[in-house]
Amino acid sequence: MTGFSGSAQSMSLVAFTVVATLTLLLCVMTGPDRDDLDEFYTGYGSLSPLRNGLAIAGDYISGAGVLATAGVIALCGYDGVVLALSTALSLMLLMFLLAEPLRNAGRFTMGDALARRMPGRSVRIAACAVTIAALLPLMLVQLAGAGQLMAFVLGFSNETVQTGCVIGLGALMISYAAIGGMKGTALIQILKIVMLLASGTVVALLVLHRFDWDPGALLAAAARGSGAGTAYLNSGLQFTGGPAPRLDMISSELTVVLGGACLPHITMRMYTASSARQVRRSMSWAVSCVALFVLIVSVVGFGATALVGRAAVAAADPQGNTAYLLGSRAAFGADVSTAETLLFTTVTAAVFLTLLASVAGMILACANSLAHDVFATRGQEMPARREMALARVSALAIGVPTILLAVLVQHHSLQPLIILSFCVGASALAPALVYGLFWRRYTRTGLLCTLLGGTLTVLLLMPGTNLVSGSPGAAFPHADLNWFPFTTTGLVSIPAGFLLGWLGTVASGRRRAAEQRRQYEAVEGWILAGAVRRGSQEDARRRGVEAA
Repeated sequence: MTGFSGSAQSMSLVAFTVVATLTLLLCVMTGPDRDDLDEFYTGYGSLSPLRNGLAIAGDYISGAGVLATAGVIALCGYDGVVLALSTALSLMLLMFLLAEPLRNAGRFTMGDALARRMPGRSVRIAACAVTIAALLPLMLVQLAGAGQLMAFVLGFSNETVQTGCVIGLGALMISYAAIGGMKGTALIQILKIVMLLASGTVVALLVLHRFDWDPGALLAAAARGSGAGTAYLNSGLQFTGGPAPRLDMISSELTVVLGGACLPHITMRMYTASSARQVRRSMSWAVSCVALFVLIVSVVGFGATALVGRAAVAAADPQGNTAYLLGSRAAFGADVSTAETLLFTTVTAAVFLTLLASVAGMILACANSLAHDVFATRGQEMPARREMALARVSALAIGVPTILLAVLVQHHSLQPLIILSFCVGASALAPALVYGLFWRRYTRTGLLCTLLGGTLTVLLLMPGTNLVSGSPGAAFPHADLNWFPFTTTGLVSIPAGFLLGWLGTVASGRRRAAEQRRQYEAVEGWILAGAVRRGSQEDARRRGVEAA
């Protein structure tokens, strides 16, 4: 039983339909109306810092982030709050360390930023491959999660209907990316984050009101409702039973902090700012929004356990992905007025839009990289009209397999896919960006070793974690391949990514390292301080050739 009334379900269905229709119309109205790559890829950098910051926060707070984070807080208490805080810390890391150099070095994609000092098609192809490897698992989670959300809220259990929802929503998300481009998806992200934060704030206030505005009373009630007592408010509950709970927790938080900041659909938002000052101001707004989200999801997560009980949350979904909705519903009490039903409908619509917008941004990042880094760099320069057509076709080429895979995995635990994306971001993309933007001796061989070696390390270690097999909540609970002692691969794969980059650079030889140092020094002021404004694509290519 979900506790959702018939009127709430009917209003939610109407809200879902209205949201889908309006957002698609918004993409059609704001999409690029001529063959201009800057308009499609970056929206001309026309967004103000506030709107760009909201779009960054909207891309960063994915549907999986909302549902999974609230679930971990509801089920594991303190450990969930640490996870939520890690997401905010990750965005702060991007703000202070990588945002401005990324904006200065890149133009459209992460491949642009990495190839700025290391021109070559191999670098761009590797960047595209790792972009898809990092974002495909998250897209599967969002798509399958959207179908599960509709099934849970609307109360239907027919698998055929749920599969139809996944396919229909996937087609809608492909349309967002192909029609709207960067500007269209940005406006959807803005609408999503405003709805999510506004409805979440009201729900969090209602939860606190139920406990006479006393956070201590809320935490005490959550501890009682968890069945774990004081352990609920102490670290380690999430990793109890593992051989090294403390190390497992460190590995998980390190993966979130480094991986979340470097995922390609987040870094591509840096290129939509028109200047370094705009990047700083945009990131300030984004961090503020994420900090507010952390506060909201913590209150709602604790409220779900305090008002509904940990057992009921786990019964609805073993991973706790319905905790945010259950906590929102419980905040209204037994007798729900029409206004409260309308508010709950807004909450469900906000979560639904969060899932839609997240996948749209990820499909756009993958499609842009495929079109710009792989196809547009073959031989002579490609006309803008053809490259834009390729980007739209690439959105279809990425989206269709994603829909098919989402249908296949929708009935399995999706937690390993979330972890896989963050592990690839932390183990391959983070070392590549840090070395590529700041290490003068870093070579093309070192970069390829980082990207490909870090990704392969994650893919080799991930099947051995207890999220894949060996535990009741694993993706394959009846198999037993659990040979890796941690929940995430970060404790091993992150150092491996940095080490492989160093080894690849050393193996390149002193002569190649010296050449790379000279090439980096030619663009160092440009990358680190924006001393030279970004010129045209032809000028950028000429500079790279001269530096080599």
